[in-house]
Amino acid sequence: MPINRPTKGCTVAQPNTDDQPKALKPALEAMTLLVAAVIVHDTAANRVVLLQRSRNAKFAQGMWDLPVGKSEPGEPITETAVRELYEETGLTVKPEALKVAHIIHGAWGVEAPNGFLTVVFAAHEWTGEPENREPRKHDHVCWVDADALPEEFVDTTASALRRYLADGEQVSLDGWR
Repeated sequence: MPINRPTKGCTVAQPNTDDQPKALKPALEAMTLLVAAVIVHDTAANRVVLLQRSRNAKFAQGMWDLPVGKSEPGEPITETAVRELYEETGLTVKPEALKVAHIIHGAWGVEAPNGFLTVVFAAHEWTGEPENREPRKHDHVCWVDADALPEEFVDTTASALRRYLADGEQVSLDGWR
């Protein structure tokens, strides 16, 4: 294998171990919250899995939503999607079966004053039947006809779901001027 050598007129920087850059401090105050949501879509029956948030939920009390949740530090976004879907609904999907359906970039959020980025995945293969595995957080987890989505639905994920079903735009912005 040939060795690349500097061309005439170039100088090679010599490493200086005395002033190596220090690791940067985490910019937690400026971090954007990373979130995953999953559209479990039974195309044969034209239905999707939704959950209804409880009246005690921190956000969107009583509203319908996709299975959704925050990424843990160091967790790949596909693993977040798989974990949150299972924790909330009992459904199991393989990370490699997830397809990116939509991206939501929000300027702010209840738990994300510096914004959030939600990667919405679609899953057409899963195992299990939907069940409410977090009754403190959700009143219902069930199949809903994709042509009869509830009106009381979290705006950002409702928009992402409708765009996915209509094969529409794949990125939406929320709260940006």
